[in-house]
Amino acid sequence: MTSILKNRLFWPAAILVVLLAVNVFTSNQFITIRDGHLFGTLIDILRGSAPLILVALGMTLVIATGGIDLSVGSVMAISGAVACLLISDLGDQNAVGPVLLIIAASIGISVLFGLWNGALVAIVGIQPIIATLILMVAGRGVAQLITDGQIINVQSGPYATIASGFLLAVPVAFLIAVAAVALIVLLTRRTALGLLLESVGGSPTASRLAGIGAKRITVMVYMVAGGFAGLAGLIYSANIKSADSISAGNLIELDAILAVVIGGTALIGGRFSIAGTVLGAILIQTLGVTVVAVGVPAQATLLFKAIVVVALCLSQSPAFREKVFGRLKPRPALRAEVAQ
Repeated sequence: MTSILKNRLFWPAAILVVLLAVNVFTSNQFITIRDGHLFGTLIDILRGSAPLILVALGMTLVIATGGIDLSVGSVMAISGAVACLLISDLGDQNAVGPVLLIIAASIGISVLFGLWNGALVAIVGIQPIIATLILMVAGRGVAQLITDGQIINVQSGPYATIASGFLLAVPVAFLIAVAAVALIVLLTRRTALGLLLESVGGSPTASRLAGIGAKRITVMVYMVAGGFAGLAGLIYSANIKSADSISAGNLIELDAILAVVIGGTALIGGRFSIAGTVLGAILIQTLGVTVVAVGVPAQATLLFKAIVVVALCLSQSPAFREKVFGRLKPRPALRAEVAQ
């Protein structure tokens, strides 16, 4: 039992269960089947968490190498803007082939922005927080230039499917996130890639001396982060059926970093946990839904979320648990007292 309590994922999982239990009693329909599809609060949580899971996956790989990516929100905005602009120019927005090509092109452009970040970090030698901050600021401006500062609306059924469609009664958006998680787990836990990532993050100098291509790996993870951010941007824009370059991905980089930290990945690089990241992303989304469900005033929402997050982070800290709960343990008797 003690080993379970010491597991970093125990408290996030416990809090997630509590939040889900709250939603069971506060929502009219927690989960139900309608027209052969699953609906309800639980499904809304899973669908809503898909973009954050994708962004957090890329962020996990970047942080594992000792970096950080603050530009994911801007890349989301660019991806959605490119896709909606091109789809709006189609003669038939419901043509599946052209829409799929546009989706692929948008993800490809996002990967190129990831390549830009990786080159600045690995080749030019700029600190990751500065290199990605450049694109964080400039990228949002690029998205607004693409849309000419306007909200571009689209009415494409195939495009909307990636956000609001269902496959085997499960939301397509969540299935996309599950497929991305499975791919990353396969690459990092069934090949040597995971070990290489941890080596680069743990000690870039030692990994380079050991013959590991640290620069190539660093560029690669930023490209993956860019691609996942672009895919998340497509899901976001498909959900609202428009490109909003201002709101798309706004501050999602902070939620992604928080999900990574909650999941047990070290911010200094090295150790990382894909399962923990997914758990953290779903927890953050569930917290947002629960805040609304319990009727917390809108002006106090962020404060409420901050309090829960602080409590969660403290519960995960071994030093904090030792200071608080260590005092409750009975002190061992002094040798002198035992001798008497």
